Amino acid sequence: MSEQDENKLIAQRRVKLDAIRSERQAFPNGFARRHIAAELHSLCDGKSQAELEELALETAIAGRIVRMRGPFVVIKDASGQMQLYMNNKFFSEDLARELKSLDLGDIIGVKGEVFKTGKDELSVRVADFKLLTKSLRPLPDKYRGFTDTEARYRRRYVDLIVNEESRTVFETRSRIIRFIRKYFEELGFMEVETPMMQIIPGGATARPFVTHHNALDQDMYLRVAPELFLKRLIVGGFEKVFELNRNFRNEGLSTRHNPEFTMLEFYQAYARYQDLMDLTEDLFRKISQEVLDSTTVNYQGSSYDLAKPFARKTLIEAIQEYCDAKEQEFESKDSVIKLAKNLDVHFDEAWGKGKIVMEVFEQKVEAKLDQPTFITEYPLEVSPLARLNEDNPEVTDRFELIIGGRELANGFSELNDPEDQVNRFKAQVVQKESGDKEAMHFDNDYVTALEYGMPPTAGEGIGIDRLIMLFTDSPSIKDVLLFPHMRPRHDGD
Repeated sequence: MSEQDENKLIAQRRVKLDAIRSERQAFPNGFARRHIAAELHSLCDGKSQAELEELALETAIAGRIVRMRGPFVVIKDASGQMQLYMNNKFFSEDLARELKSLDLGDIIGVKGEVFKTGKDELSVRVADFKLLTKSLRPLPDKYRGFTDTEARYRRRYVDLIVNEESRTVFETRSRIIRFIRKYFEELGFMEVETPMMQIIPGGATARPFVTHHNALDQDMYLRVAPELFLKRLIVGGFEKVFELNRNFRNEGLSTRHNPEFTMLEFYQAYARYQDLMDLTEDLFRKISQEVLDSTTVNYQGSSYDLAKPFARKTLIEAIQEYCDAKEQEFESKDSVIKLAKNLDVHFDEAWGKGKIVMEVFEQKVEAKLDQPTFITEYPLEVSPLARLNEDNPEVTDRFELIIGGRELANGFSELNDPEDQVNRFKAQVVQKESGDKEAMHFDNDYVTALEYGMPPTAGEGIGIDRLIMLFTDSPSIKDVLLFPHMRPRHDGD
């Protein structure tokens, strides 16, 4: 529909609204529903017309008009659709006139008896109705639909009205989050809430958003992760905690990044990172069974059998496998630089050996890891909060779960040595002073907490949005966020 045609229709509908305003309350409140569409279908779909006549079920139902064909009108509520039979021969003069003024998108409440048409379609024979909300803007054309991707993201409310697939994605998202909460509560974890605004941002290497607290006259940061506060709770004696909430990172927009996103973080005292890998496998498997009724997930052309054990390999092993690298190429910084150059990896030679190794993995390997794979033993330099590996001091007891070439989870045995943590924080400060805007701040209070003693602990974060993408076969993170952040429109766009 052209903009000119749309404006014409809007003008016509405004005229209708003005006429209604001159006679009565244009947006009445108080219509009492007796049923929703799904209830009527559940009660009556299996009955014959003769049985419905005997039942004589009177209903009051409301919804948005999504289809009009002669006397047959279809309305839609949150549970589904219901066909109405609205014959103006059985209406008063006022109702017959109001019937003619109805448009697609209007929200109406109707009363009548449930019956089945000659084609065995469950319907409501409307005896009375009321316009509850006049829709001033026309819905998208039913044949062409609402398919423009950017328009769907910017006007999610329209997308949800006309695209059942979008509604299903967000209903599935809600089911998954509800299941995750139940899963952790049944394992004895306690759900907690930690500050969204922090004086010192920490818990991840990411660039934070900055705001200002007027009463305190100090800058504050939207949190990049809840990690350091959750581990303070472990110090305080809560041995199993989880938080399902928003994080904020001042990063770019992409199919897998949004400046605000939902994370699950959980911490368990007296556990190791291997325990959390086992837990994560079990969690993903049970989510699949709950949502898909199957352990097989199909995502963007790939099939994942979550009933099978997930692959486990070290980061170095993965680089060796996918880049045909030899063990001796990781022995020194010079050999790693040579490897990176041979692989055409972009990096800064001022970086340490571990960070360059990480760049090789992220640029040349991660996207190739399609089947579920735990990558372990991440370099110390890129893991400032993880426990050192006892056999190899260059790496940490850390893992990431990669599926479909994307990181979905990150976990590790936690660093609980306060003196080691001080040195790690100092190294991060040096990186920040050298221009790394994602490096961590020095959090003295967190060090103080560790000095009181944190038991051996393992923790993990799972990106909920990416998890939802996997289980709904959604190619972009924007498909699973009700209101994703979008680049501003410019004049003429």
